[in-house]
Amino acid sequence: MKVVILAGGYGTRISEESQFKPKPMLEIGEMPILWHIMKTYSHYGFNEFIICAGYKQHVIKEWFADYFLHTSDITFDFTKGNEMIVHNQKAEAWKVTVVDTGLDTMTGGRIKRVRKYIGDELFMLTYGDAVGDIDLPSLLEFHKKHGKIGTISVYNFGQNKGVLDIAEDGKVNAFREKSDLDGDLINIGFMVMNPEIFDRIEGDDTVFEQEPLNSLVRDGELISFTHKGFWQCMDTLREKQKLEELWAGGNAPWKIWND
Repeated sequence: MKVVILAGGYGTRISEESQFKPKPMLEIGEMPILWHIMKTYSHYGFNEFIICAGYKQHVIKEWFADYFLHTSDITFDFTKGNEMIVHNQKAEAWKVTVVDTGLDTMTGGRIKRVRKYIGDELFMLTYGDAVGDIDLPSLLEFHKKHGKIGTISVYNFGQNKGVLDIAEDGKVNAFREKSDLDGDLINIGFMVMNPEIFDRIEGDDTVFEQEPLNSLVRDGELISFTHKGFWQCMDTLREKQKLEELWAGGNAPWKIWND
C-alpha cells in the first residue's frame, strides 16, 4: 500500500528555519522529521512512499539522492582518482517517489497531482510535519471494517488539566480528571483514503481539509479513528525544541522502530 506525505508547504510559522529548507526537512536528532514519519510507517511494513513536494522541493530530492552520504561512513580516496567508498551501508526497504506538486498548490491539489502514481487503490495519507506512535495496522483495519471513503485520525490536544463540571448558575458540581471526551479532537493526519476521494478534489486551488472532507461528512463517508498515544506537530520553534529534547533524552515515544 502506498503512503502519500504532504510536504510542499512553506512552513511560515517556523520561518526561523524553514526559510532555508522545507519544513519536513527540519531535523530532529540530525534526521529530517520526514525520515521519522517514514520510519514509523516502515516499521509496520508500509514502504512505498509518494512525497508531495513543492517549496524548495530540490532539497528533498537531493537528500534522498545522497541518502548513503547521510547514513553511512564514507572514505574519499583522492589518491585513487577521487574514489568514494561507502562503509556499513544502511539500506531502507523503501521506494520513494518525490513529486513536484507546485509551489502554491493547496493540499487537495497536491493530492490530486499524484493520482497517477497511486492508481485506483486504497492509500494512506499524512502530513510531513508531525510524529506519533500511531497503530497503523489498527487504523487500516478500522478503515476497512467501516467501509467509508475516508478515515482520519483524531487526537485530544486541547485539555491536559483537571476538569470542572459547572452548572449554569456557576455552581461547581464536580472536579475530576480529564477524559478522552474533554477538549478538542483535532485531525492529526494519518489518514486512509479510497480512490474515490480524487473525484471530490477539483484542482490546484482545492484545500483538502475544506470541501473534499466536508463533502465526505455530508455524505456520511468520513469516519474518525481516535489515537490515544503520543502525537506532536512541529509548527513552531518551541515544538521543534520539545521534539529535539525528547529524542536527545532517549524518550521519543514515536520511535517504535529498532535501530
